[in-house]
Amino acid sequence: MNRTLKIFKVATYVVSILLVLFIAFPSLSQAKDKIVVGMSRPLSGWMAQIGDSAFRPVYETFVAEVNKQGGIYVKEYGKKLPIELKIYDDKSDTGTMTRLTEKLIVEDKVDFLWPACGTSNLFAQAPIANKYGYILLTAEGGATTIRDMLPSLPYLFISLSFSDWYQIPVLADLLAAKGAKSAYIITIADLFGIEYTGVCGIELPNKGINIVGVKSVPPDIKDLSPILKDAKKTKADALLVLGYPDVVILATKQCMELGYNPKVFLGGPGVNFGFYHAIFGPATEGVIGFAIANRKTSPAAKALFDKLYQGKPEAVNDWWGHPLYWAAMEFWKQAIEKAGTLDQKKIRDIMATETFNTILGPTSFKGGLMAKESHNGEIGQWQKGVFEIVGGGKWPATKVTAPFVYPKPKWPEMKK
Repeated sequence: MNRTLKIFKVATYVVSILLVLFIAFPSLSQAKDKIVVGMSRPLSGWMAQIGDSAFRPVYETFVAEVNKQGGIYVKEYGKKLPIELKIYDDKSDTGTMTRLTEKLIVEDKVDFLWPACGTSNLFAQAPIANKYGYILLTAEGGATTIRDMLPSLPYLFISLSFSDWYQIPVLADLLAAKGAKSAYIITIADLFGIEYTGVCGIELPNKGINIVGVKSVPPDIKDLSPILKDAKKTKADALLVLGYPDVVILATKQCMELGYNPKVFLGGPGVNFGFYHAIFGPATEGVIGFAIANRKTSPAAKALFDKLYQGKPEAVNDWWGHPLYWAAMEFWKQAIEKAGTLDQKKIRDIMATETFNTILGPTSFKGGLMAKESHNGEIGQWQKGVFEIVGGGKWPATKVTAPFVYPKPKWPEMKK
């Protein structure tokens, strides 16, 4: 009898403790064993090359690393939760992407949303995420015009540097310091091209650099030679190819074929990827693009690149986006841990106000944009097989890894 009474008392005590815990931490009573992150990504179509080389290596490596450590600790559940990815192929189509984004939120009820690929998709996806109160921490996409919309998009956090945040101003300073007086622009006919060309139209003339030509081209253009011949005639000091990798690669190849050697050749996005150097090798010498960091930037940056690229083809390297995307993922993880919950609003409020240490150093968001102070660079240049940081921060005094070479060496002669 006494034994039965003791067992009853112990059981009652245990139940009481559990009730207290469940009242204090109601989520403990819920079965939660993972954090589901949903994405609509260009697994096929014309943007697949960008997606595969930009955000994909980061999120795959990040998730594998976090899960190897048991996941993200969430106090609300009293344990670490591993990340599970749910990814749909939007086939590089914005309409498909928007439908899939809504499906992930409404039907699949994912815990978090990670970004689609591209600036135009950023504009289409951000209002959907905000409508449902989902944090959208972006990757491949950034735009000047969306800045004015950020007060109405409190759940949007843009990680990538872009045009006037702070790339083209640094580029204009670099060119002016070397005595460049003129530039010719080839721009892609979409939001990205419009944004960058518009900022160039302000920043370059402010530094005494005359824009002698602007040509808009479709993303799938197959022949740039008539435009390049026109640019060559102008004798512009700088040729700026503001387009996606296919256009940048085509422009590089046809410049060499035509023997067109401007003092500056900038291409982006495209030049910043390892596949650009893999395609053109020594011919990349002196070519510039957009960049944030390389292995010389800091021990933390070196450790990241070694982790991302060790044993992998050179083609996966991205010296512009990868440091920013990784820092954003680190920031997101720390915000969840500090919030102690998966509640989107509580995490959003922390992301909007806190500073966390990442591979970039102290990292924060100001009004929805990753702070300029978090950037370790802005402009990169291929020098002896390394994409050196030649402009960044208060160039060239800080955060550069090599002096800017101007003019760039001539293209190697094409074999006939």
